[in-house]
Amino acid sequence: MYNEAKDEYGKWGVDTEEALKRCAAIPVSLHCWQGDDVTGFEKNSGPLSGGIQATGNYPGKARNKDELMADLDFAYSLIPGIKRLNLHAHYAISDDEVSRDALEPKHFEPWLAWAKVRKIGLDFNATPFSHPMADSGMTLSSPDKEVRDFWIRHCKATRKVAAFFGEHQGSPALHDIWIPDGLKDTPADRLGPRERLRDALDEIYSVKYSKDHIVDVVESKLFGIGLESFTTGSLDFYIAYAATRGIYVLLDNGHFHPTEQVSDKIPALLSIFDKIALHVTRSVHWDSDHVVLFEDEVKEIAKEIIRNRAEQRVLIGLDYFDASINRIAAWALGARNFQKALLWALLIPHEEFRKLQDSWNFSKLIAMQEELKTFPFGAVWDEYLARQKIPGADWYALVEKYEEETLRKRG
Repeated sequence: MYNEAKDEYGKWGVDTEEALKRCAAIPVSLHCWQGDDVTGFEKNSGPLSGGIQATGNYPGKARNKDELMADLDFAYSLIPGIKRLNLHAHYAISDDEVSRDALEPKHFEPWLAWAKVRKIGLDFNATPFSHPMADSGMTLSSPDKEVRDFWIRHCKATRKVAAFFGEHQGSPALHDIWIPDGLKDTPADRLGPRERLRDALDEIYSVKYSKDHIVDVVESKLFGIGLESFTTGSLDFYIAYAATRGIYVLLDNGHFHPTEQVSDKIPALLSIFDKIALHVTRSVHWDSDHVVLFEDEVKEIAKEIIRNRAEQRVLIGLDYFDASINRIAAWALGARNFQKALLWALLIPHEEFRKLQDSWNFSKLIAMQEELKTFPFGAVWDEYLARQKIPGADWYALVEKYEEETLRKRG
């Protein structure tokens, strides 16, 4: 079946062997927090806050580092391609309670050791939510200097950890700052919070690290639950800030209005920035963080990465947390679907389509685009999985076995 698909795509000038090779070389960062509903390892962790919710109570949630690492190992066995792991700061490993503004690289050395054995690169996030110092809904833009200073210290600490990862793993660690800051109702002042955020970020980024070790990004959001009327860290604020400070923007495709397309924003930003970052998720109406499916916008995101040969310029991470289904299945399903989207995009004759667009031959372009939809993509996908030694369409049977033997015993 693969040989027949190879011949079929070859008639359109698509080299399936080259597509398989390119797909296998694209790193995708899996998010640790799907495994435990964003709980983290803090001794006194409370409920999620900052406009974040994980709904459902499917049995078998990871309760500690050993269970989470074991679950990640199993999830990775179901996912093709180059792997990375995206950590949040409240997954620090320590026998003692450590304040978030006092985190150090030593609290993440077990993660680095775990990742090195598996040849997995690490990325890192500040965690300015689900904490008493974030109860007001404001962190880096808070009018309370004590609150702002706490989160400035926290973000400085997390950048130090990210740079530590990058120095010791041989590839830069992406460091992401997302804050929940906003207001429930119509604000009396929109400028003041953004000036405070600007100054706080300037203080955080005043500490310089090698770009060989860290890639600094800021992540916007349209609104949060309980913070519906105003978001300090909006996209326009962060684009302006990143462009004038020598850092980068992260686009989470669940953080926008339902009619907006992040796929369109990717080439817009690539025309200005040498890098951008992504959190790939799935939004449903006004909510984000659903498991990624092989659907149109995900395909369009992959197309913009591939057609612009931007695999090294777009830093790809996943971000969703569904507690209503098997958490490992959610990890594998979303990651496999984005890999599927990347491979699908690699099997498009982009240069031919570009020539048709530039010559205004839109009739032939749309006709070819539609015909391509029924090409034998599934055979190429199956070949990709086989070469990567990853289970095929029967992968869920392995998840069921793991659930029965491991997850159900957790109570």
